[in-house]
Amino acid sequence: MENIALIESFSEFKDNKSIDRVTLMSILEEVFRAALKRKFGSDDNFDIIINPDKGDLEIWRNRVVVADGMSGDDNEQIELSEARKIEPDFEIGEDVSEEVKLIDLGRRAILALRQNLISKIYEHDSTNIFKQFKDLEGELYTAEVHHIRHNAIILLDDDGNEIILPKSEQIRSDFFRKGDSVRGVVKSVELRGNKPSIILSRTSPLFLTKLFEQEIPEVFDGLITVEGVARIPGEKAKVAVDSYDDRIDPVGACVGVKGSRIHGIVRELGNENIDVINYTKNEQLYIARALSPAKVTSMEIEKYESEKNGKKGRVKVLLKPEEVSKAIGKGGVNIRLASELTGYEIDVQREGFEEDVELTEFGDEIEGWIIQELKSIGLDTARSVLETSVAELVKRTDLEEETILDVQRILKEEFED
Repeated sequence: MENIALIESFSEFKDNKSIDRVTLMSILEEVFRAALKRKFGSDDNFDIIINPDKGDLEIWRNRVVVADGMSGDDNEQIELSEARKIEPDFEIGEDVSEEVKLIDLGRRAILALRQNLISKIYEHDSTNIFKQFKDLEGELYTAEVHHIRHNAIILLDDDGNEIILPKSEQIRSDFFRKGDSVRGVVKSVELRGNKPSIILSRTSPLFLTKLFEQEIPEVFDGLITVEGVARIPGEKAKVAVDSYDDRIDPVGACVGVKGSRIHGIVRELGNENIDVINYTKNEQLYIARALSPAKVTSMEIEKYESEKNGKKGRVKVLLKPEEVSKAIGKGGVNIRLASELTGYEIDVQREGFEEDVELTEFGDEIEGWIIQELKSIGLDTARSVLETSVAELVKRTDLEEETILDVQRILKEEFED
């Protein structure tokens, strides 16, 4: 009876975890075999009989009868006189099956057995959770704020699984309170020790793709495909969409009348400004669309033999002077997203100024970090810097006014010569 009582006490763990009785019994057999091996040296000659319906467990040790004084292994052999205490008519060479009671294992072994079982059940539960969420990688998931830390938000789903939303995966404008529902995309799932670590992301471009799938029926049905996404989370994004049905306007369908369809996505992303453009395999047209709202006059594409820094080539874009600021965007955001979306490094040049000098030509007179700061906002040439006011350069870069004046002085001297 003690076997049954112990099994029933173990079953309480099954009720607290997502584990069926059959699986529990399988774990039980594994744990008991480990205990038998520790006590007797081997479990090969033991039969463990489990009844999942009743929760019953029996352990039988099988030994061969040998003559008295001839036993070389008490675990696998039993002397005749001992065997006849079990059954008087046993003879040498016969097999003897004897039930092993849990109490025979010793109190300490039973306590260790119980602890080992608990550990195995938690391990099984963690493995199941890991597999469940591994299949959900890249998918939308919703959970509730349970605890807020300085570097992460701890979420719990309906099944009580812990999900982490790190600060680095939050949109800058995100603000959540305990109990709030949070939506994101499952970015990664890893086993750390025996515990699954589930990371949710709201900054991933894939989050925006999945929101399009959920909020726009044509995308969900596959009539419209999202071909590319570039984001600066919470600030601006560019999404390229396409349709194999000529009757469908993919951009119009995604945006909706007066932005009605995309409004929910924008709100979810903290009012992130989203440009939706038509995808095309015509690279010149695709780059021109990616630089919207600027209107491109012409461009020259130079493809790399192999990708450099994740880019497949470099493109020089010629624009009218009044279009340059539109192409670059505030803080260089527009050109950065266009470059990310198309996979090309983009150099903006003003129309009507054929004679110009690349900033890199002034490397002996102007420090490299200053040149990089100017290039980061799309100013690659001497004329582009000279034609931008000092006030504008101070506003759009981290350069001080005195530094900018020195740079412009050096550039003016070059053109005067």
